[in-house]
Amino acid sequence: MNAPIGIFDSGVGGLTVAKEIMRQLPGESLVYFGDTARVPYGTKSKATVCKYSRQIARFLQTRKVKAIVIACNTASALAREELEEMVDVPIVDVVRPGAKMAAETTRNKKIGVLGTRSTIKSGIYERYLHQIDAEITVVSKACPLFVPLVEEGLFEDRITEDVVGRYLHDMKEYEIDSLVLGCTHYPLLRGVIGRETGDGVRLVNPAYETAKSLKEMLKEKELLAPAGGEVTHDFFVSDGADEFISFANSVLPRRVENTSLVDIEAY
Repeated sequence: MNAPIGIFDSGVGGLTVAKEIMRQLPGESLVYFGDTARVPYGTKSKATVCKYSRQIARFLQTRKVKAIVIACNTASALAREELEEMVDVPIVDVVRPGAKMAAETTRNKKIGVLGTRSTIKSGIYERYLHQIDAEITVVSKACPLFVPLVEEGLFEDRITEDVVGRYLHDMKEYEIDSLVLGCTHYPLLRGVIGRETGDGVRLVNPAYETAKSLKEMLKEKELLAPAGGEVTHDFFVSDGADEFISFANSVLPRRVENTSLVDIEAY
């Protein structure tokens, strides 16, 4: 089906998902929306996150998308059910694929989850993991400072190392062997997090797993774009277009030349 895939996030973190989709599905067109005016979502209430997500879904529908990827763990945790009732296209979130991979990779059934306050408070990873295997122990940690560090581009900074060390210090006591980077911003801190956890802990990147899950869904529903068709990547934000372009070009495999501003409150 020659229609774009819609992707949305609270800001730039969802670009890690877009990157994986571009890599795994190079023949698909994308429409990405980053809610940069209202980032972060992780500190906001469920009602607010659901409201924002509905507005973005309505915008993406105007772009005639054939599927929507919620490239935000907080929105995945709090708004997916509402969006499924609201739209008539398939929805893929970033939580389920990440939880599934963590369950498959753990050897001692002790899994850590890093996320925003809202994602951790929702308990969604625990629910999914316990549905897969009731014997899994889940150790969750809210890391609210990770998103602003990523948004500032401080991927390998001394400050970032200090913050990561402080957040992960207590988690070492639980002997986890699999750690879910439960926010799409967090894979950009993978190097620092990996050094802190050590080689014995497998880091699970939900962005990679989400792209894989999306590919399987499109095949199953016969929605894959035809071979040889035109591929377009359109980017929209609610604020800070220039800053977004600069960040996107440090993350994505293809250069972003233009990003359009959208008055998302109008939706």
